[in-house]
Amino acid sequence: MDQPFIGSEALASGVVNKHQLRTRFRALYPDVYLAGDASPTLAQRTLGAWLWTRRRGVVAGLAAAAVHGARWIADDIPVELIWSNARSPDGITSRRDRLAPGENRLVAGLMVTTPERTAFDVGRLTSGDHAVARLDALGNATRFDRGAVAALARRHRGSPGIPRLLSALDSYDSGAESPRETWLRLLLVRAGFPRPRTQIPVDRPDGRTYYLDMGWEDVMLAIEYDGDHHRERRVFANDIVRSEFIAYRGWTHIRIVSGAHPADIVNRVRRAWPSSVRSDREIV
Repeated sequence: MDQPFIGSEALASGVVNKHQLRTRFRALYPDVYLAGDASPTLAQRTLGAWLWTRRRGVVAGLAAAAVHGARWIADDIPVELIWSNARSPDGITSRRDRLAPGENRLVAGLMVTTPERTAFDVGRLTSGDHAVARLDALGNATRFDRGAVAALARRHRGSPGIPRLLSALDSYDSGAESPRETWLRLLLVRAGFPRPRTQIPVDRPDGRTYYLDMGWEDVMLAIEYDGDHHRERRVFANDIVRSEFIAYRGWTHIRIVSGAHPADIVNRVRRAWPSSVRSDREIV
């Protein structure tokens, strides 16, 4: 068995005996077992946490975001559950939050909060720019309804963290494809640049399309964050062809690499910004 299971149920059904349970499996949570040699993934830990509630809890927070397909979530985060048991074991965080009808649903056999309710919880319980990055990742996976999340904030107006959530929603953009892209976008906005559009299409003659991380179409200026995978030979070669075509289409193309200093990034963009449209009110 490569997935977590409830030990007492497996014993009662004869799937395993006590000796097998003790020697071949290890307790992931009380009465929830996993193969002894397994290094549990977040998905396995989430399933195990839900089984620990005897299938009555609701997966919430970052664990729910991961179930919905959000990326950039570590395997070792605490699994959040909306569940009344305050004595949760290590690796599980339980909350007694109120769920209104329609705020949770079955996904892949698990009861989890909806994307909008997940965004509501993540946005209000995560601080600063991390909240924006988490919302970006969830939105990139689900395209959750921003208006519906704001409506949840009104419905649950007494919940902690509502101002934090609304602030994060104002900066949220589902076009970000990594936390570093979120960081770069927020850096540029705080430097005084207009909010960039994300995932700008640039059509190719062969009918395919390149997508720019972010930029401003009115001034034909694009900014992209190159992660470590761009150093791979095949990716690097494709990037050269891509950059040449983007320049051919008239774009000024600025590429940011890991470790670049924020001030240097801002100065590069300022220098590239066309002087004909530059104003002290737009860029400070």
